[in-house]
Amino acid sequence: MTVMIGIDPHKASHTAVVVDNTECVLDELRVRACSKQIAQLRAWAAPFPDRVWAIESARGLGYLLAQQLVAAGEIVVDVPAVMSTRTRLLGSGKAQKNDPNDARSVAIAALRHDALGPVVLDDHARVLKLLVKRHRDLGRLKNKAACRLHALLMELEPGGMAKEMSVTRANEILDRIEPTTQMTEHRLAVARETLADIDHYETQMKASMKRLRTAVAASGTSLAEIRGVGVEVAAMIIGHTGDVSRFASAGHFASYNATAPIEASSGERKRHRLNQRGNRQLNWAIHVVAITQLRQPCAGREYYDRKRAEGKNTKEAIRALKRQLSNVIYRTLLADASRLEQ
Repeated sequence: MTVMIGIDPHKASHTAVVVDNTECVLDELRVRACSKQIAQLRAWAAPFPDRVWAIESARGLGYLLAQQLVAAGEIVVDVPAVMSTRTRLLGSGKAQKNDPNDARSVAIAALRHDALGPVVLDDHARVLKLLVKRHRDLGRLKNKAACRLHALLMELEPGGMAKEMSVTRANEILDRIEPTTQMTEHRLAVARETLADIDHYETQMKASMKRLRTAVAASGTSLAEIRGVGVEVAAMIIGHTGDVSRFASAGHFASYNATAPIEASSGERKRHRLNQRGNRQLNWAIHVVAITQLRQPCAGREYYDRKRAEGKNTKEAIRALKRQLSNVIYRTLLADASRLEQ
């Protein structure tokens, strides 16, 4: 008899509950998050040789635990947190919020849904996701330091730096300022330290982009053939999409990346509204591609112009273009996956 082991992961501990096909609880265990957690869980689950592990948020808080179980040869599925929460709230008699009930809800949700994605060992997509996140974090740190330097320059020289921020221009301004007061002297010192931070971030970003470019080339993707898709956007699309085969159709992919509108009909009135859910990183990447295509003659620009001629406003036409680009990206990812398997 196949049993389902649901796990509610936490930072310090994990709670596991075994249920059978009738949703009856057979056993439960709480282990401390430590180097021995996998050995303890597998020893406890040994009486159930025909087992499947269901982990809530296997791509989030339960990531390490899920990866360790898969590496040990276990079958693991990923249960979205919203799915287990609905199961718990709609269940009879087990609606209390505690770790055993949460783990039981995870197991029951996995029993009732056959289309849950299996957890696999990290692949190249996870590498790209990690690298592109690091690159974007460096960009944010650089922009934050640049804003601080702009504010300091405004206090040191009228008008500050009128042009785009650069290390050379900032040094020129700081070099010609005479520290006539103690406050000016300290502002200059802080400004030079902030400028050194910007220079450091720029060096790191160059190395990060070089690493990203190598990783994207190693993936063998053809996303770069789509107008508007650069190295960073390609890495973000591949990293956040993962295994494209987990999406049954282009519509499922569009729903995941939030380019598909949400139906909000009532009675005979049929209407749709903007989808503000979904993967916002993927949505941002597709938005960048759409805006880039609007700036030059191409099929995307022609599609946008047709939508504007049909009476759609600017935002509606861009949303329609993003939906079409989602289909193009989905087909490209499928073709890449098929080609790499051969």
